[in-house]
Amino acid sequence: MSENESDKPDVKEAAAAKKPSNLGKVEWMDLTVEDAPKLRDFYASVVGWNTDAVPMGNYDDFNMNLPGSTTTIAGICHARGSNAKLPAQWLMYVRVASVAASVNECESRGGKILDGPRRLGSNRFAVIEDPAGAVMALVSD
Repeated sequence: MSENESDKPDVKEAAAAKKPSNLGKVEWMDLTVEDAPKLRDFYASVVGWNTDAVPMGNYDDFNMNLPGSTTTIAGICHARGSNAKLPAQWLMYVRVASVAASVNECESRGGKILDGPRRLGSNRFAVIEDPAGAVMALVSD
């Protein structure tokens, strides 16, 4: 190896250093309702989304896909099981460093915890309500 080659930073290290953080980004949105098939059909007609069933055991939730594609951008879910307490509104999921820390900060600033914290797949999850009544989901590793 020449002297110049040993002075070059590792390409992988440089790429990792430039990788943006996902903190603060909206990662997902869904709607949890009593009659998921009705709302699936409503949004498929009004917005033009395609749909795919997501088996949940004895019922299906639904992926909502961009028109003419299989690119999923949202979900419509039944208000059952662990989702029974979720509000019937479009809920965006935002990545935070720590759900536990964010939940504590929410409560200390006058917000409420509507659901969680709990596991959601491999992540931690909570639904919060801000002092004005707006709702958001938080997710972290």
